[in-house]
This record gives sequence, C-alpha cells and structure tokens, in this order.
Amino acid sequence: MATFRVTTLIAAPPERVFATWTDLDRFPEWIGGVTRVTDRIGSMDQAGSRYTVWFGKMASPTEVLEIERPRHIRTRFGNAILKGESDVTFAPEAGGTRVQQEFVTRGFIAAIFGRLFAMGSYKGSFQGELETFRKLVESETLRPD
Repeated sequence: MATFRVTTLIAAPPERVFATWTDLDRFPEWIGGVTRVTDRIGSMDQAGSRYTVWFGKMASPTEVLEIERPRHIRTRFGNAILKGESDVTFAPEAGGTRVQQEFVTRGFIAAIFGRLFAMGSYKGSFQGELETFRKLVESETLRPD
C-alpha cells in the first residue's frame, strides 16, 4: 500500500468545484486517458453508487464510498494497473476552494504505477490532472454567462 497526496487552490466556490468534480461526463476533459464512463448505478450524491471509467479498452470499476456535498467524496477504484481509494476534500479558502486529494493504492503493481503518476506535474500525473481540473473550473467561473 502506498499513499500519495496532491492539492491545489481553485478560484471558484466549493459548490461549483464539487459539481464539476462529480460530473462523470466531464472526466475525459481533465483525467488523462479517460475515453468514457459507463455502467452508472445510482446517483453521484449517494454512497454505494457505481460506475466504470474507461481508459481505452481498460475498465476501472468505481464505487462511491462516502459523499458529503460540497465538502467530501471518497471512492474505491481499480483495474490491473492502478487500484485503491481516492479521498478528496473541498474546503473554502481565500475566496476559492482548496482541493486536497489523497490516493491510497492497493497491491504491489498499483504502488509502482501510483508512484509514477505521483512524480512531478506532467499532464497525466495526479498533480497534472488536478491542475487541468483547476484550469477547467476557473475558465468557466471567470467566463461571463
């Protein structure tokens, strides 16, 4: 088991940040390699909800373990390369939202790939995806309606 943490400050209110984070249709916009989300069971507002995230032909079944809108979501995910849990908090800070994400991987292979994804801030890294998410939310927040 390995634990990895990333954080960013987003210039948008927690409600908007959380809503974008939990919009499954938007995952391909900020999570590297995601091609689609299928097999949706339940609402993203409820623990026990499930969905499958696809990275090309590789499926990653995911379950919502805990959720408190707009402050917290914890999920369990897994495929042959990367499996574990993601625990994300959304806290008001400096007129925006502090997003803190913790990944806890399960298994030897997942720990190795988790370490690779945790290194640096390249586009497909955990931090890189979080920064892509930040830019996405901020661009929509700052854009006039």
